[in-house]
Amino acid sequence: MTSCHNIFFAALLLYHFSDTLIPRRAEKKITLFHGSEKVIEHPVFGAGKKHNDFGLGFYCTESEALAKEWAVSSLRDGFANRYTLDTEYLRVLHLNSPDYTILNWIAVLVEHRLFSIKTPVARRAKQYLIDNFGVNANAYDLITGYRADDSYFDYAESFLNNAISVEQLSQAMRLGKLGEQVVIKSQFAFSNLKFEGFSIAEKDKYYVQRKARNNASRRRLSSDLHNMVDLEGFEPLTSRMRTERSPN
Repeated sequence: MTSCHNIFFAALLLYHFSDTLIPRRAEKKITLFHGSEKVIEHPVFGAGKKHNDFGLGFYCTESEALAKEWAVSSLRDGFANRYTLDTEYLRVLHLNSPDYTILNWIAVLVEHRLFSIKTPVARRAKQYLIDNFGVNANAYDLITGYRADDSYFDYAESFLNNAISVEQLSQAMRLGKLGEQVVIKSQFAFSNLKFEGFSIAEKDKYYVQRKARNNASRRRLSSDLHNMVDLEGFEPLTSRMRTERSPN
């Protein structure tokens, strides 16, 4: 191996093994599930959609039942692919940790997802969130945070368009904590992912569960929108956001 290769390898080790990394989980090896219409033994780094919640990545969860909900449709069964991941040397961003607020989560979301921006107020709010609470998702190997499925996305979009308060958004996310996802971002993290098998997700059971949860969330959103009467412009929205400070 040449000296150039030695230097490169040493730099790579330092980059991943530094003591200055984000604090890691106590457990080093975790079990993850990915819901899909097919069995995926070898997830591909760089595949997927760039407009997912946290950008490109392999989207998983630590809940097998939740993965099965994500795997099915009203017309077909699916698969919960099971993996183990060694997280010991990964840079992990925990968006649900006390170091971050719901505004950091939504700032990452609006930077990647395609939202319906209905007013100039909403456009300014989006930029304000990114500028003041944004986190560089591509700087991490692994990200954990809420999953903006259909019902949660409605909440995020309503907040962005100044229809609900940050308190209501935060409460909705806490009530729906089973919607947490784990996203594998880097090639280094992909190399530590090991396929362990799969189980069948039956549509007759898991599609009904997913639909019921989404319907309950939408009823809660409808109630929040009905009760929300104090946000009528950009200034109240940004004044609420200014009470929070980004850790970055």
